[in-house]
Amino acid sequence: MVASEVRALFAVASRPEIVSLAGGMPNVAALPLDQIGDLAKDVISEEGAAALQYGSAQGDPVLREQICDYMTLEGVRSVPDDVIVTVGSQQALDLITRVFVDPGDIVLTEAPTYVTAINTFAAFQADIRHVSMDDEGVDADELDRALTEAAKAGRTVKFFYTIPNFQNPAGITMSAERRARVMEVCERHDVLIVEDNPYGLLRYDGEPQPTLYSQGEGNVIYLGSLSKTLSPGLRIGWALAPSAVRAKLVLAAESAMLSHSTFNQLVVRRYLNTFPWREQIKTFNSMYGERRDALLGALNTMMPDGCTWTRPEGGFFVWATLPEGIDAKAMLPRAVNHRVAYVPGTGFFADGRGRDSMRLSFCYPTPEQIREGVRRLVGAIEGEMDLRDTFGPAMATPTEGSQAPTPDLP
Repeated sequence: MVASEVRALFAVASRPEIVSLAGGMPNVAALPLDQIGDLAKDVISEEGAAALQYGSAQGDPVLREQICDYMTLEGVRSVPDDVIVTVGSQQALDLITRVFVDPGDIVLTEAPTYVTAINTFAAFQADIRHVSMDDEGVDADELDRALTEAAKAGRTVKFFYTIPNFQNPAGITMSAERRARVMEVCERHDVLIVEDNPYGLLRYDGEPQPTLYSQGEGNVIYLGSLSKTLSPGLRIGWALAPSAVRAKLVLAAESAMLSHSTFNQLVVRRYLNTFPWREQIKTFNSMYGERRDALLGALNTMMPDGCTWTRPEGGFFVWATLPEGIDAKAMLPRAVNHRVAYVPGTGFFADGRGRDSMRLSFCYPTPEQIREGVRRLVGAIEGEMDLRDTFGPAMATPTEGSQAPTPDLP
């Protein structure tokens, strides 16, 4: 485990003069906070003794029923017994890795992938290997080759980790055809799929795609979260897994934290039971969709030649690639001097790739701030391009061994 450079970046990005296109922090100010406060007050006044007591490591039974209802919006059919509530979906990922991975086991992920997933797999000494993506999602042929090569070498692949909807950090959605192909490949190789879907209901255009779980539930563990559609501070996520796996996850959860916050679960239970949460998701989608459009419009208008970027149908992130010879990690101090922040692409790979890329988040700043942030970012990019054209690309490339620790952020 290593320290995170992005924690320092957050300190910089939180300064009022900085436009942060870095962290994927939901805009919880769009929630009716007074009503959420009333829910919390009611839990204490009506269920105080139970709310402040220990609970089950699998999670509150009524909340698990509500989670099953929530997942039907994504086409997932489930029963409460197969759900385990977790401290955000991040804990679910930690528990799965704890249960399945022995040191040296291979874990396959998309390239790029969620930074904290990389840190979790690395903490359990997994051999992390990436599979490339295109505009339709992970390359299924490359995934097939990676599994075949591992089998020939006598290596164990414990699972393939994927974020098929509005991927973090790339913003790409896996197409229906690609999902079917990925399922076929993993079933043929008898490899588990861990499907992480924290952004699935935050869709701004396009049509929903079937979950991988719905196409092969015996071969898929499905992770969900309310961090993006309610609040990350309540720390409610879950894993949906076959019963034998779910039982092991419950044992791992008991050893990790004994039980969940009963109070938080009861607040969320009351929210899902009494509040028009489906309408709240529509409110989020309208707000985030406007911000996504502001970012894409500003990139289209302002970015210099040689830059490319993804066009997400939902979620929080755009993945941008810089002109040849420009290093996003080396450029970050210049960007901060221009009063804008982003996350360099290197943190989203386990093998040092991503120096020419960056993740841009549009969920937190206002549309006006986003447009101003892109203007400042362009100034930083053009400054690096001038430096490159004058002295060559080596001026912007850090020396070997200077890569900072892997960042850890939403």
